[in-house]
Amino acid sequence: MSAVMEGPLADLGSWKPDHCSLVKALEIVGTRSALLILREAYYGTTRFSAFARRIGVTERIAAQQLRHLTEAGLLAKRPYRDEGGRTRDEYGITEMGRDLLPAVLGLMQWGDKYFQDDTPPLLYVEHETGEAVTVELRSDSGHRVELEELGVRLNPDWRPPRD
Repeated sequence: MSAVMEGPLADLGSWKPDHCSLVKALEIVGTRSALLILREAYYGTTRFSAFARRIGVTERIAAQQLRHLTEAGLLAKRPYRDEGGRTRDEYGITEMGRDLLPAVLGLMQWGDKYFQDDTPPLLYVEHETGEAVTVELRSDSGHRVELEELGVRLNPDWRPPRD
């Protein structure tokens, strides 16, 4: 089964997914190293050398991804200086980066189910209660929505971006 395509979208042969938000998102976070840097930022990693070391990439790749994610607005640089050292930048997660957390946790949850025999190496819990945290589709009223219940329609308020 699939989502229910509504109105003019029902004829998949008559339209193309131009201006797709998924394409725009993947241009920013569509690489392994970008997602792993975000994972590390969620875990509290802030320093350049720690990002490179923890995700197992070269410093060149870490620098490229940190610059890319900072320019895109998911991370923000802030200066720090260790005693006796020179001023350097560390990286913190921004609101935009925080808003991506459900997508990243959703990928982890999917990987746990299909590649870890549904026994995850790490548990994501609400810190205060210890209750498990899961990502799922819910309507505004709180109803869980399955793929077959999902409708896709044109947004009458959307306008193509100006060039």
